[in-house]
Amino acid sequence: MELETSRLIIRDYNLEDLEDASEFLLNEETMHFIPEKFKTKQEVMEFIEVQSQEAKFFPVVLKEEGKVIGHLSFEPFFGDHSYEIGWVFHEGYHQKGYAKEASNSLLDYGFSKLNIHRVIATCQPENPGSWRLMESLGMRKEGDFKQCIPVGDSWWNEYYYAILKEEWPT
Repeated sequence: MELETSRLIIRDYNLEDLEDASEFLLNEETMHFIPEKFKTKQEVMEFIEVQSQEAKFFPVVLKEEGKVIGHLSFEPFFGDHSYEIGWVFHEGYHQKGYAKEASNSLLDYGFSKLNIHRVIATCQPENPGSWRLMESLGMRKEGDFKQCIPVGDSWWNEYYYAILKEEWPT
């Protein structure tokens, strides 16, 4: 898959992305709200190798610089009719509209080309950047799950958002 917006390219991972991806995937601040953590560049390389075959995570590349600044996840969720979308962007690229631009493009692709019926997204309540992005994409909050994700010796709460194809502006 390759999608293009005015400023971004969303495409499949390749090993040339290792340095850029390591910058955000190994950054504790960037990965704070992601339960799965990477500890080494070797783990990031193995992740990229798997993703170059499975394609569930897609790097977001700044067109002008050719730099990977984050990635989107997009995969089936309870069957082929529903998908889950997610995002991680290097903290140096927050508040610039890149996540919304990339997510809009991927949602449009999902609804128009894959004929998906429903897309969901989740985040922790303590992550306002993520739930505000979901709302700006037209997603509605459908749930507030208490203590549903084990993280170490504690539990995370989780917001659950969704949008239907019929709600997506064409």
